[in-house]
Amino acid sequence: MTEIPFGRFFLPGPSDVHPDVIRAAVRPMIAHRGKAMDDIIANIAQPLKTLFRTQRPVIVGTCSATGFMEMAVRSGVRNRVLSLVGGAFAERFAHIAAACGREVVRLDVPYGKTVEPDMLRDAIKRSDVDAVSMVHSETSTGALAPLEELAKVVQEFDDIMLLVDTVSSMGGVPVETDQWKLDFVFTGSQKALAVPPGLALAAASPRMIERAKTIPERGAYLDMVTFHEAFSSGQPGPNTPAVSLFFQLEHQLGRIMAEGIDVRCARHKSLLEACERWVEAKGKELGLSYLPDPGRRSWTVSCLKLPEGVTSKSVTQPLAQQGWTIGTGYGKLKETTIRIGHMGEHTVGALEELLGLIERVLD
Repeated sequence: MTEIPFGRFFLPGPSDVHPDVIRAAVRPMIAHRGKAMDDIIANIAQPLKTLFRTQRPVIVGTCSATGFMEMAVRSGVRNRVLSLVGGAFAERFAHIAAACGREVVRLDVPYGKTVEPDMLRDAIKRSDVDAVSMVHSETSTGALAPLEELAKVVQEFDDIMLLVDTVSSMGGVPVETDQWKLDFVFTGSQKALAVPPGLALAAASPRMIERAKTIPERGAYLDMVTFHEAFSSGQPGPNTPAVSLFFQLEHQLGRIMAEGIDVRCARHKSLLEACERWVEAKGKELGLSYLPDPGRRSWTVSCLKLPEGVTSKSVTQPLAQQGWTIGTGYGKLKETTIRIGHMGEHTVGALEELLGLIERVLD
């Protein structure tokens, strides 16, 4: 297998992993209930709080972010959830809620659009729900929801939990967990955090913890209460963690803190802006356009509509032959869009080189 140079892997997840982070896994195994693991948990505790913008303990589990999506439902929804759906991963959130036996009320918008505050307020008034589920950055469409404004709407109502998927936004887009009073915020290791797949991370509000304690059927492996108790006392959760991934998470958090979370988010915004400038300059000529509207585009992934008659693979395959990777569309958008994951460690220079290659493929 030919090794692809670092910096050419623009898949919208998993993202490219820095060679130093890859090497961090190559360490002798340690006891996951011993002092060495205790030290790792202590070392990552404050960086994770800084990343999530929270004073709450941040829990880490050995599963994909989908696992913590299920945790959000099992621990945060008593009976009925209002699911905001505008893409494939919001669909997944709604499906998991139904699979967990909760009643689901859907608020649907077209793929690429976002639910706006007035729409949410009206839906809550009509729905009699005890939770709202939503995706901040919808990886399938590249749409970025107005999270702060939507959170303010939820706070107008009593005892409704706001459950937020920040899988492709955390670490690349500002997420103010405490300031915006978000009840459950979860993400995965493999997107803007640029750690290999396999870890889910989350922070829960005190009232979310208290609600979870009242739900007896919240499960065992994904029991938020036991996770919260473990990490609050400096332990790595109630089950055996993926120790090598914790080595890598510890190392990458050091790199993220050295860059600074505000600087990191600003870099991601500059990546979006570079892609927007290119589409504005070349889009009409190439037949490309953004799926989401201006102001509602993710800082970490751009979803672009292709010209009629051009398939996603006719773009991604020639790029792959040159050693560059981007994503096809996802779900029902698979053939008609391409997705560029400009998240993690990518630079504007590398993105502009990629965009030049896409231009030549489409020309």
